[in-house]
Amino acid sequence: DQLRGLRRIAELSPGVADVLRTGTYDGDTPSATRRKIRDQGNVILSNPDMLHSGILPYHAKWSRFLQNLQFVVIDEIHAYRGIFGSNVANVIRRLRRVCRHYGADPQFVLCSATIANPRDFAQTLIGDEVELVDDDGSPRGAKSFVLWNAPFIDTGKMERRSSNVEAHVLMTELVKERVQTICFSRARVTAELIHRYVQEVLTREKPELANRVRPYRGGYLPKERRAIEKALFSGDLLGVSSTNALELGIDIGTLDASIVVGFPSTIASLWQQAGRAGRGREESMTFFVAYNDPIDQYLVRHPEYLFAQSPESAVIDPENPYILSGHLQCAAFELPLEEQVPEHFGEVAEDLVRLLDDSGRTRHVDGRSYWANTDFPARDVSLRHMSDDTYSIIEVPPDTGRGSAFRPKAGPEFAAPAEHDAKLIGNVDSISALELLYPEAVYLHDGETFVVRHLDLEGKTAYVERREVDYYTNPVVEQHVVLQSTREAGPWGIAQIGYGDATVTWFTAFFKKIQFFSVDSIGYGNLDLPHQQIDTTTFWITPPKELRAALRKAGKNPVEGLAGVRNLLISVIPLYAMCDRADIGGTVDSKNLGASTLFLYDRFPGGLGFVEHGFRRTAEVLGACLELLETCPCDDGCPSCVGLPVLRAPQHQDPDQGGAWPIPDKEAARWILSALLAAAPAAAPAAVFESAGVSGTEVEA
Repeated sequence: DQLRGLRRIAELSPGVADVLRTGTYDGDTPSATRRKIRDQGNVILSNPDMLHSGILPYHAKWSRFLQNLQFVVIDEIHAYRGIFGSNVANVIRRLRRVCRHYGADPQFVLCSATIANPRDFAQTLIGDEVELVDDDGSPRGAKSFVLWNAPFIDTGKMERRSSNVEAHVLMTELVKERVQTICFSRARVTAELIHRYVQEVLTREKPELANRVRPYRGGYLPKERRAIEKALFSGDLLGVSSTNALELGIDIGTLDASIVVGFPSTIASLWQQAGRAGRGREESMTFFVAYNDPIDQYLVRHPEYLFAQSPESAVIDPENPYILSGHLQCAAFELPLEEQVPEHFGEVAEDLVRLLDDSGRTRHVDGRSYWANTDFPARDVSLRHMSDDTYSIIEVPPDTGRGSAFRPKAGPEFAAPAEHDAKLIGNVDSISALELLYPEAVYLHDGETFVVRHLDLEGKTAYVERREVDYYTNPVVEQHVVLQSTREAGPWGIAQIGYGDATVTWFTAFFKKIQFFSVDSIGYGNLDLPHQQIDTTTFWITPPKELRAALRKAGKNPVEGLAGVRNLLISVIPLYAMCDRADIGGTVDSKNLGASTLFLYDRFPGGLGFVEHGFRRTAEVLGACLELLETCPCDDGCPSCVGLPVLRAPQHQDPDQGGAWPIPDKEAARWILSALLAAAPAAAPAAVFESAGVSGTEVEA
């Protein structure tokens, strides 16, 4: 898309055309073109992944370009948050280090439309001072913004009609009127479901339009994604049902309408998705379709929050040791690590380099650490998720005999099909595989339903069979948290709070079958899959025993109240930390500290500072939880306030789906929050601990 724009400028400016030598350098670029761009190019368009694994490790071949490099332009910097952003920050540090090796010191230009802390974040991203330019002169057309809430379907006003069904009705009507529309969903399964629903209705009512809608999400093969992008840009497609994969970075032309199904965890993402319709001065419309969950319902009740709230601050942690250690190995492969390594990568880098020397990954000679292995470290460092392994999804021919889709085989008796009978249709990271591709799971791909026949854990392959079924499947995940050590802990008002390290273990225990066009469960299936675990950071709150006793005396269950508080915190903290709700997990247990305790944790190895925001701003986030709770009109608790009882929502669960257990107790949650806030100290936890003489010493749990 950027290349098209550059060539357009060159066509209109002969002087530019005479000197411009440009091209895209990414995974789809042919080898011959790559050499030409590398040897002759002066404006190269690429991405962080290619810089990480295709340019920096081979910098000697790029010496001509790197020694003359003057500008590095990074667009949409608000996308570089969390794990991805922390990785990209280290790639940029490696780039600057290699440039200095060739005598260059390029100037960085960073762009963003939706971020609260542009200067601070940009400085953290590139590791240097920046100057802020914040005058916005871009053209804007009128936009109608519609908040759409599904109607209740029960007299007790607890359950609403499926938000996915509401979204498909809106999208179908817009496409019928030939209004080019994009529909954003929070999960892959939801994007596929909405597309399937729309296509089914169009096939019956407007068959000539049925093939002018497509789904789009991660896991598709590159060729499929490029074809969908091209069809959308050209206008051949009237509708696309997408995850946030189309939120930014790809020019899909000027659309007329956008549908956002469920709050995408940040105000920044919401406006990015809404902004996909009506770019320029054209009028457009955005529908926000709310789920029956706390934040979505709060936004419907308080629309002023959407329009008055500034975008969130972006959070990255380039010095996260789990992330930094991989990039230090990449840096050592590129150039020897010198004693000044903290100047490039931060203070923690010195200790990590020492560990690399001790482990034999690098060898220390005369003040430098040299790469001491034959492997290629960039191959082992994934920028976009902490799981470096991927599973291939292979379609196999239907087989009604042994090992068919409805009698799946998980053992060694399953025979892989011949190569000519197998077709690669997608891929998925290894953590997601156990939530998407378990035996008997329905895998949705481009509107088709496939049933998983076999999951090969050793070969990292899922074999699926195309089957026409009238349901989809949703995983149910169980988890355990073990507190390992305490970084900071002490009294906070009447409660005990802390921040430390924990090991989190989870597994997919069983799955539910959900009827299409509804939220009705029509069956269950048990699973026996391996457990997965991460070492991460945790924030905990232990209410006093007097409060727990008072709740029991009033006929309330303290654990149910804490479960409600946990759900509220998981909904609220992302608004402060600019992360996704799926980035935070939580549980309530007594086995770690001997009393009912609420634990929240980052769902990434080493932690990325998300729950630490809750710990540092305890009073603020608990106050937001209480406000959210008290503004909900329900009497006893509902999915819109205290949430659902499932302790860990799978990353790939349909947000329309809840658990089969009782809703947490709203009154108990209110009682806990009110009591904690009434006694809350004015100072931040660190200052409170210091005054109590318990400041932040690490102790074994």
